[in-house]
This record gives sequence, structure tokens and C-alpha cells, in this order.
Amino acid sequence: MDENERYQLIKKMDKQTIVIETKFISEIRNIIVTSKTNAVKSVDFQRVMMYWKLGERILVEEQEGKERAEYGSYLLRNLAEQIEPEFGSGFSYRHLARARQFYRTYPIVSALRTQFQWSQYKLLIHIDDSDKREYYEQEALHNHWTGRELERQINSGLYERLLTSNDKESVLEVARRERIPENPLEIIKDPILLEFLNLKRESAYYEKDLESALITNLQAFLLELGNGFSFVARQKRLQLEDDEFFADLVFYNRLLRCFVIIEIKTHKVTHQDIGQLQMYVNYYDREEKLPEENPTIGILLCADKNNALVKYSLPADNKSIMASKYELYLPSEKELLTELKRGLDNLNENERYKLIKKL
Repeated sequence: MDENERYQLIKKMDKQTIVIETKFISEIRNIIVTSKTNAVKSVDFQRVMMYWKLGERILVEEQEGKERAEYGSYLLRNLAEQIEPEFGSGFSYRHLARARQFYRTYPIVSALRTQFQWSQYKLLIHIDDSDKREYYEQEALHNHWTGRELERQINSGLYERLLTSNDKESVLEVARRERIPENPLEIIKDPILLEFLNLKRESAYYEKDLESALITNLQAFLLELGNGFSFVARQKRLQLEDDEFFADLVFYNRLLRCFVIIEIKTHKVTHQDIGQLQMYVNYYDREEKLPEENPTIGILLCADKNNALVKYSLPADNKSIMASKYELYLPSEKELLTELKRGLDNLNENERYKLIKKL
């Protein structure tokens, strides 16, 4: 072996050594990061267990004095006075009352989820409706929602918005992963809430401004859109002979297994808007969609809409085009109930009876 061949061999061995060392260091880092993450999760769940055990012990003690109605309040106040100075504000009267409610809501310790932190359970125990609470529990678990994300979804009335076009049974089945969504209405909400953009509701916006704000806040927008969405393109160019058009936003939904085109309109939706979106959907179905994929869905994200206009601008069997009103602020409970009632009013008498029966 001459000098040059020896040099090349050593050089090759050095590259292999670098690759091996890099892989080794990466694996070591992963071990450390995973261990630290698990340690934090373990500490968080120990806090959950502490409050559960406190709630259990408080309730047992309280029940022994159940003949006196005021005993429960006295017990908590006296306990807080004794232990809060020693252990801190996490053991105030309010926190102890919450621990008691926690045990009442989740009396079976094996039902507690190790993935949840105390901040998430604090939100869940304030939901009185057991079906609604289970929905948020399942969605938080499967989508790895943080406490802040769970709070946002509860405050935005996600569950109620889905009920405007679905019955409770189907919403829970999808949340439990008992079946894959078949209808776009099982995932796509109306209205869509964009309060995370921090735009003032009294201001007028151009469509490109709203689109830019959505792209800037893409992670929050994907959370609002729901399960299975991934971003594909912005201002997707569609060439039709000598004319070119641009679809505002294109996503793909892996659960529905189809493209989802979103057109943004900062005015009340018109039949021309619907026709434009229908053209984009037809293009994607004929030029982009693979044979094994489902038909493309189009969503008109609009400032306002006329449900009758949308209905009669589309075929009776339409399942591909829908209009969803956007809101720049979180609705009140009254507004959510109004939306739910409006959803019922849009159904025919037979559909309304079936939905009310299942609620």
C-alpha cells in the first residue's frame, strides 16, 4: 500500500469514527433528555396523587360529621389554618376544597392518567357534564394538550361547537378512537375561533392580512382546526390554460385522508365565493388527489354567512364545500348556546328529533 492509499484509508476511518461518535453522543443525549422528562412527569403525577389522597382523607373525615351541615366548611377552614402556614398557599381553603372535589369526581385511583398534570385535572373537575368531561379528557390525552391548550379548548366551547352538527354519541366515539371520522362535519367546526390572532373585532381587515396572521400563528390555527391537519401550502398557484388562480391555504387531513382547501373572505359569503372554491376543489380532485384518497374538502372561512344561500348554491348531496364563520374573540356561554340552537334550527324536523334524542 503506497502513501496515498494509506492516507485515504485513514481519512475514511476518521469519517467513520466521526459518524459513530456523533451517533453515540446523540443516543446519550436522548437517554438524558428522556430521563429528565420522565422525572418531571413522575413529580407532576405525585402531586396529582397527593391531592387525590388529601381529597379522599378529607371526605372520609367530613362524612363522619355529616349530621352537621356546616361541618365540612369548618373542617376545611380549620385544616387550612393549620397546614397552610407550614406548607404554603397550595394548601389554602380553596385548594383543599378542590382536592375534595377531585376525589368526588375521580373516586377510582386507577382511573387517573399519569400523563395529566394537576393543572389539567383542575380544569376537568369543574366540568359537571360527565360526557363533556370525558370528551376533553380523551382529546387532551390523544393530542398531548398542555394545561393551557386544554383551557383554551374548553373556553372556546369546542365540545358545544361540534354538537351543532353532530350528535353526542358520534363525537364521543371519535374522541375515544373507536372509529375514524367519515364526515368532514365531525372534525370541522362552525364557528372557527381565531382569538389567538389578537385582532380587534371592530377593525376591518384585508384577506391577505388575516391569512398572514394565521400563518404566523400556524400552530394555534392547527390546534383550532382539530385532529389530523397538516399544513401543505399558502397561495397555491393553479394554472388553468392562460389564467392562474391562487388558493389561500391548503392542508391535508390524515384522518379524512383528503386535501382541505381554505379560502378566506372578510365579508359575508356570496355565491361567487362558493363557485370559486368549488373550482379549486374540482382542480385538486382531478389533478392532485391520488386514486386511494378521498374527495377534496373546501372551507370558506368568512366573516358572516347566509345559511340558506350556502345551502341552495350547492347540490343537495354536497359533502365537499362548507362555510364556517370565524370569530376574533372567545364566545360567552350564552353565545355558544345560541350557536347550538341555530345548528338545530338548520336541521329538518326528523334530523332535529334524532339529534335531540341522542343529546
